[in-house]
Amino acid sequence: MRVPDLPFHRSLIMRLLATSILIAVAAITAATWLTAHTTTQAIQQQQGRSITDDALIHDTLIGYAATHAQWDGVAPTVADLSARTGHRVTLLTRDRQVLADSAPAGPDIGAARPSATIDPLRENGVIDARAVGPYRLSAAERRALDGYARQAMECMKGNLNIRLTHLPNGRPVVSPLPTESGVCAAKELLAPTPTEAKALTALTGMMDGCTRLKTSAYISIGPVFEVTPLSRPLPRDVTPADVQKCLLAARQAQLTPYVAPPALLFITDAGSGPAPASISLTRGNVARIAAGTGLVLVVAIAVTVLVGTRLARPLRLLTESVRRPVEQQTRVPVGRRDEIGYLASALNDLFDRRETLEAQRQALVSDLAHELRTPLTNIRGWLEAAQDGMAPTDPRLLEVLLDETVVLHRIVDDLRDLAAADSGTLRIHPEFVFVNDVLAPVVEAHRGVTADFTVDPQLSVDPVRLRQIVGNLLSNAVRHTGPDGQVTVRTTVTGEDFVLQVTDTGEGIAAQDLAKIFDRFWRTDASRSRSTGGSGLGLAIVRKLVEAHDGRVTATSELGVGSTFTVTLPLSRQAPPARTP
Repeated sequence: MRVPDLPFHRSLIMRLLATSILIAVAAITAATWLTAHTTTQAIQQQQGRSITDDALIHDTLIGYAATHAQWDGVAPTVADLSARTGHRVTLLTRDRQVLADSAPAGPDIGAARPSATIDPLRENGVIDARAVGPYRLSAAERRALDGYARQAMECMKGNLNIRLTHLPNGRPVVSPLPTESGVCAAKELLAPTPTEAKALTALTGMMDGCTRLKTSAYISIGPVFEVTPLSRPLPRDVTPADVQKCLLAARQAQLTPYVAPPALLFITDAGSGPAPASISLTRGNVARIAAGTGLVLVVAIAVTVLVGTRLARPLRLLTESVRRPVEQQTRVPVGRRDEIGYLASALNDLFDRRETLEAQRQALVSDLAHELRTPLTNIRGWLEAAQDGMAPTDPRLLEVLLDETVVLHRIVDDLRDLAAADSGTLRIHPEFVFVNDVLAPVVEAHRGVTADFTVDPQLSVDPVRLRQIVGNLLSNAVRHTGPDGQVTVRTTVTGEDFVLQVTDTGEGIAAQDLAKIFDRFWRTDASRSRSTGGSGLGLAIVRKLVEAHDGRVTATSELGVGSTFTVTLPLSRQAPPARTP
C-alpha cells in the first residue's frame, strides 16, 4: 500500500522555514532592542551630563548673586561657564532685558521659557548661605574666633569626631561643642561679635512689625540665626512657626540691598535656541528600518528554502527507496558524511539484516521440512509395511515408531520454548536444589561423560530447565566428539558466580563461526544430517534458559582441539545459610 505524501506544513522545508523566520524575527527584535537600549543609555548619560552642567551653572550664578549687589560684572563668569560646559548661558532681568549672554549673536530667546530664576534669597524657600550681607566678619573678629576654636579643639583633642568648618561670613564652627557653657571656650565661640550683634539687633527690630510685639522681649537670635526663647513666654496668638516665618522674611528684607536682584537664567545649546522638547523617529527612518527588516526576512527565507531543498532531496530519495516493493528494494547509495549519510548507512544495515532474516527464515522452513520429513517418512514407511503385511506388528516396530515420535515431540518442544522466549512468556519455576543432584542423572544418561564436581551449592533454579540446559550442551558435545574423545562436566565457584563448564575434545568450531553458534537454526554442518547435527535449536534454547536464570553462557573453541561451553549463574540465587539453634 502506497504511503501518502507528507503534508507540506509538516515537511522539513516548512519546519526549517519556520525556524529561520523565528530566528530572524528574534535577531531583529534583539538588535532593535539593543539599539534602543544603547541609544537610551546614551541619551540618559547625555542628560545626566546636562543636568550636572545645569547644576554647575545655576550654583555658580546663585553664588555670584549672593555676594554681589548688582549684575554689572557677571559677564566674565557667564563666558567661563559657557566655555566649561559647552552651553549658551544667558541672563535676563524680569522684564527680559539682557544682563549677560555668552553668545550675543545667537538666536533670540527673549520669548522662551527660562531654565531657572536666580534669586539667592528665595532658593527653594530658603536663603543661600553665601548671602551674608551685614554679617560678614572683620579680619580681627575672624582671628579672635579662630583662636577660640583652636582652644576648643585643643581642649577636646581626645574626641576623634571633632571637626572645624567655617561659615560663608567667616565664623568658625567646631562640632561637636561641649554641652555646658563656658567649657573649652564654648561661650566665647558662640557669642556674637560686634558686627553680628549690630546686624542681629537690626534684624530683631525688623521682626517687630511682623509679630506685632516687641520681639527682643521674648526671644534672642544667635549668630547662626537660632531662636532662643527668653523667660517671658510668647503670647498665645503667636506660635514658634510664626516666629520662624517672620525671621525668614526679616532676613530677606535685611539682605536685599546686599544681593543682586532676581534674574532669569536660560541654558541652551551653544549657538542655538531652546532644545527640542522630545526625540522622535522620522518617517524616513521608520521606512529604512522596515526595509532593512524585510530584507533580512527575505534573505533568511531564501537561505532556508535553498538549504531545506538540499536537505530534503536525499531524504526523498531514501523515502522512495523504502517505499518500493520488497522484491525491488536495493541498497541506497551513501554519498554524504552527515546525518543523512548516517541514515542511509542505517537503512543499508537494516536492508542487510532483513536479507539475513529472510535467509534465516528460508533456512528455517527448509530445516523444519527436513527435520519433520525424516521421522514422518519413517513412521509412514513402517506403517505402510505393517499394513501390507511386510513388517510384523511386534514390540520392535512399536519401539521404532516411538523413537520417531519422540524426535517429532522434541522438535515441537524446542519450537515452543523459543516462541515463548521471543514473546516474553517463557516461565521458570525455581526452587532451592543442590546442583549436583540435578546434574548427576543427566551426566549418567550420556555415556562416556566425566563429571568433576568440586562444589555443590544450593541454588534457586528450575531443576527441569537446568537439566534441559546441561542435556543440550552434553548432546551437542557428544555429537561432535569422536569415540576416542572425552567430554567433561565441571562445577566451580569464581568470585560471586557459580560456573558450570562442558568441555569436549571434539572437532572444534572455526573462529568465524563461533559468534553464530547460539543463533537459532544455525549448524556447522550444512548437510543437516541428523547424525552430525540436530535441529539447530538446542544452543539457542540454552541461551534463553540461562538468561531466564539471570545468567550468561559463552563458548570458546579451537579447531581440532575441542570446545568449552561455560554457564555462569549468580551466587545471589544461593540459599541462605541455615540458622543454628
